[in-house]
Amino acid sequence: MTRRGLVGAALAAGISVPMGIASGAGRATAATANPGPDRLTLPAPTGPYRVGTVSLHLVDRSRLDPLAGPGRYRELMVSVWYPARDVRRYPRAPWMTPASMRMLLDSAGFAPDAALAPLTAGHEGAPVRHSGHRLPVVLYSHGAGSHRSDTTIVVQELVSHGYVVVTVDHTYDGVGEFPDGRVTIQEEASDVTPWTYTHDVRFVLDQIADLAAGRNPDVDHAPLPAGLGAALDLSRIGMFGWSKGGTATALTMGTDRRIRAGLSLDAPMVSQPLPATDLYRPFMLMTADYTRATEPAVAEFFAHLRGWRLNVQAAGAIHVSYGDNQWLVPQLARIIGMSDEDLADWIGTLDPTRAVRIGQAYPLAFFDRHLRHRGGRLLDGPSRSFPEVAFIA
Repeated sequence: MTRRGLVGAALAAGISVPMGIASGAGRATAATANPGPDRLTLPAPTGPYRVGTVSLHLVDRSRLDPLAGPGRYRELMVSVWYPARDVRRYPRAPWMTPASMRMLLDSAGFAPDAALAPLTAGHEGAPVRHSGHRLPVVLYSHGAGSHRSDTTIVVQELVSHGYVVVTVDHTYDGVGEFPDGRVTIQEEASDVTPWTYTHDVRFVLDQIADLAAGRNPDVDHAPLPAGLGAALDLSRIGMFGWSKGGTATALTMGTDRRIRAGLSLDAPMVSQPLPATDLYRPFMLMTADYTRATEPAVAEFFAHLRGWRLNVQAAGAIHVSYGDNQWLVPQLARIIGMSDEDLADWIGTLDPTRAVRIGQAYPLAFFDRHLRHRGGRLLDGPSRSFPEVAFIA
C-alpha cells in the first residue's frame, strides 16, 4: 500500500496521521540509508518576544484511568509556553524528549536514531517577560496517535507575539514521556475519545486557574518560572486543535464557556455525541481533507456556528499540512533518501515554506481578532500575500 493509501485508510477510520505512521517504501528506505543522528530544525517565530517553556506533570484525581493500572488516576503532561526575558542562561527545549523521539521514529519504521529532535525557540524555565498586563491564554489539543509538540511552529509564533500557550498530551493516545522516564504510546486498547480530550482540557483549565492564583499544580513540585501565574489572563482564553484535537476544541467550547474562541485544524468533527451545540462565540476552520463538501459532520458543525465563523483552506494541503510535519518530514526525507514521490504522499503539494507562513499568520490573526480585539484585514477575504488560501463560503 502506498503512503497515500495508508493515510486514506487512517482518515476513513477517523485517525490522525502524525509522523508515527509511514509507508512500506519508507521503511525499506530507512533500513538501508543509515544516515546518522542529524538534528532536524524548526523555523524561527516572527514576533518580537523571546520564548520560554516549562513542562508540568498533572494528575486528575477525579478520574481513574484503567490503562494506567488498577487504582491509578488520569495523568497528563502539559507544556506552558510564554514570552520570556533573560533567556541566555536557560537551555533551549527539545521538540520532544530523546526517548519520545526515538519511539516516534521507530513507530514509523525508521531507524530510531535516524534524526535528533529539533531544538525549539523555547528556553526551559526562563523568567516570564511582564509588560504590565496579563496575557491571553490559548490551549492546544493534538490529533490521535500524535503528541503535544506537533504544532510547535504555531505555538511559538503565538508566544512570540504575546500569548501564553498550553499544550496537552492526551495520555495513551500518542507518544509522551513522564518525569520518571515512563514513555507512553497510543494503546490499541485505548478508549480515548474526543470527549476524553475534552475532559482532559477542562481539567487543565482548572490547573491554569490554580497557576493564576499563585499555586503550583505540578504533582512533583517542579519549580515554576518566575512570574508565570501573574501573567495569565483567565478572561481571554482560546483553544485550537488538530484533527481529533480540533473536534475536542468544538466539544470543549460547547461545554465550557471559559473558551472564548476556537480554531480547528482539519478536524473530522466526529464523536459520540456529535458537537451539535449552537455556538455564539467565534470559531474558524482550516480545512484540508475534512471539508464541509465531503464530510457531513463538518458541514453540520459549521451550521451550528451562530456567531463569527470562517472556513479557509490552502490549495495543496492535506491532513498534516497545518502542523510541524509539513516542515520536518522533508528534512527527514533528505536524510534517509526518500523519493520525491514518497515525500509528496507524506505532505501533499503545499510548499513547506508557504505552509509555515500560513500556519503562523492565520491562527495569530484569528486569536488577535477575538482575544485581543485587534484589527487586521487578513481574515476579511482572500489576500495577495497568501494566494494559496481560499475562503470557503
